[in-house]
Amino acid sequence: MSGANFRVIARLDVKDEHLVKGVQYEGLRKLGDPHAFAARYYAQGADELLYLDTVASLYGRSHLDGILQATARDVFIPVTAGGGVRSVQDIAALLRAGADKVAVNTAALRRPALLREGAEAFGSQCIVLSIQAKRRAPGRWEAYYDNGREHSGRDAVAWAREGAALGAGEILLTSVDCEGCRRGMDEALVAAVCAAVDVPVIAAGGCACAADAAGAARAGAQAVAIASALHYGALAMPALKQTLRAQGLEVRL
Repeated sequence: MSGANFRVIARLDVKDEHLVKGVQYEGLRKLGDPHAFAARYYAQGADELLYLDTVASLYGRSHLDGILQATARDVFIPVTAGGGVRSVQDIAALLRAGADKVAVNTAALRRPALLREGAEAFGSQCIVLSIQAKRRAPGRWEAYYDNGREHSGRDAVAWAREGAALGAGEILLTSVDCEGCRRGMDEALVAAVCAAVDVPVIAAGGCACAADAAGAARAGAQAVAIASALHYGALAMPALKQTLRAQGLEVRL
């Protein structure tokens, strides 16, 4: 880990105009207005927000513009947005709407040059490579897309290395096996990707408690993205950060 603060990111999955959450990307439940949740997490001390349109890649459209515009008015921490990004023009549209960074998954797997084009147009700090990884064997994970539904055939660790070399300034690494389960994170996956790249890694999928977040940090992650545990009240942002600090992590209170 670097000496920078360990970041706690609130992840908000959006379908149409609703905050949703499922388990391993299945069985999505509507939870409410995403902007209301975002404003609450900002007030509680989240370091960043992550908006992901869960169906944008399937239907070729994004519903995030209006949500981002509302968030930009009321929330003053970095915001990453992703879903349905297919071109430099799509990246530009999300940045105009209020995102600070844009996450790309499906389109980058189909055409990796998009990462380089985005980094050249807006800077690597704006481009986040989103990797949905499923364990295939001990120590081996495959990158998936379309919310963990579709095989890419690519080794997730090798893809992370390639994506960083192409210009991604950060990697959002989600364990599909752990996603939404609240039973702990895939620390082996986090460690493998962190060892392979020299850009920050956001660990996502399965975080249920401060010990899970601390484990991701020990594995090399610079941040953790949390959804279910926050949405359902199992974790509260202020208490989580106090516990992480007590465990020796540098966090912003």
